[in-house]
Amino acid sequence: MRMRLTAVNLDCPDPLALAGFYARATGLPLHERSDGDFAGLVGEDGLLIGFQRAPGHSPPTWPDDGVPAQLHLDFEVEDLDEAVARLVGWGASLPAAQPRPDRWRVLLDPAGHPFCVSPRERRDPSSGTGKRSAGGGLAPAGGGGAPGPGAGTS
Repeated sequence: MRMRLTAVNLDCPDPLALAGFYARATGLPLHERSDGDFAGLVGEDGLLIGFQRAPGHSPPTWPDDGVPAQLHLDFEVEDLDEAVARLVGWGASLPAAQPRPDRWRVLLDPAGHPFCVSPRERRDPSSGTGKRSAGGGLAPAGGGGAPGPGAGTS
């Protein structure tokens, strides 16, 4: 048996507002049947990022454990600093706690969900191994590139 992931859904107080934030950040279109109770963005591969109204929603308190994150999204970007600046300008916040700011950044979306951005990994054709390297640099010997972005968020 093989399962295919078709959707990732986030609880939030205002689905259309949060979908608007992620639509701006990703360039993904808003699903035509989005409304005040459920909104979605559809990727080219058909994967839906959904936002569902949750009355009494309590945002995660990352990095504290008061309300655990339970889930976070990881995104690749061309320029890490530029992406962080734009995302903050669009309503995200950048917590002081950053597990690996040299490799990725953890941000909080407008509803408080943590998500990570990291530099797009590029194939290193000179390695002969097909290993990926983050930001165009060489992967460390014996390593496969950047450790999982956001590994410190859950």
